[in-house]
Amino acid sequence: SLQQVEEVKCLLRIIPIWSTGIIYYIAIVQQQTYVVYEALQSDRHLGNTSFLIPAASYSVFAMLAMTIWIPIYDRIIVPRFRKLTGQEGGITLLQRMGVGLVLAIIGMVVSAIIEIQRRSYAIHRPTIGTAPSGGAISSMSSLWLIPQLVILGLSEAFNAIGQIEFYYKQFPENMRSVAGSLFFLGAATANYLSGALIGVVHRVTGRGAGKNWLAGDLNKGRLDYYYFFIAGLGVLNLVYFMMCAKWYKYKEADSSSNAGEISLVDEIISKEPLV
Repeated sequence: SLQQVEEVKCLLRIIPIWSTGIIYYIAIVQQQTYVVYEALQSDRHLGNTSFLIPAASYSVFAMLAMTIWIPIYDRIIVPRFRKLTGQEGGITLLQRMGVGLVLAIIGMVVSAIIEIQRRSYAIHRPTIGTAPSGGAISSMSSLWLIPQLVILGLSEAFNAIGQIEFYYKQFPENMRSVAGSLFFLGAATANYLSGALIGVVHRVTGRGAGKNWLAGDLNKGRLDYYYFFIAGLGVLNLVYFMMCAKWYKYKEADSSSNAGEISLVDEIISKEPLV
């Protein structure tokens, strides 16, 4: 039917934009995996106290950054940008997603720099114990992991939420269920792709006498190289996204068609005899 043809056309227009979210989310996945290993091989003491911050709880800083930023963005930033740009959301949805992509790249670069510093402390300075993986615990405070998590949390606030809003606004009413599931499909695909990528990096860098980037003991590996690699993928993904965004045309507002439907309904009701 004509409706099915239009639905397929709508889906084909959005798939290129959707595919950029898969590569993007690989960077977000890292805050739930290797950040935990970094925390385990860092000084997790809170200040001069004996309290140890649980390694698995560090991802909460990304969630806090996103939770705090969203109301600030909606209540303060958007109204000011709306006056400047005339856009309802301050900036377009694709621009919002693009900001998230840029922040993800910055977050990966910052992650690599912090990992270089953590590893340097573990190798060249006195350590404070041994991690469950068998590696030495760096004397660098694990609180230095917070900046990269905050940046990735802000990135998610821009891109992830921008994606969801983009799908809901660009799909027709009868495809809202597809719009709601598309983001989570991309996130799930990114998780599988991230696992496959880690396996490939393990095999390639650990071959022969090469130094495995993702060794169990981070001090013997080069996790910073892996972060730079993901940042490089993010740059390529950003270029691809900009090409797709330039090509993409937003769905036209339905206000005129809705007005036509309402006037037609009014005309039918006026001509229909009351029972």
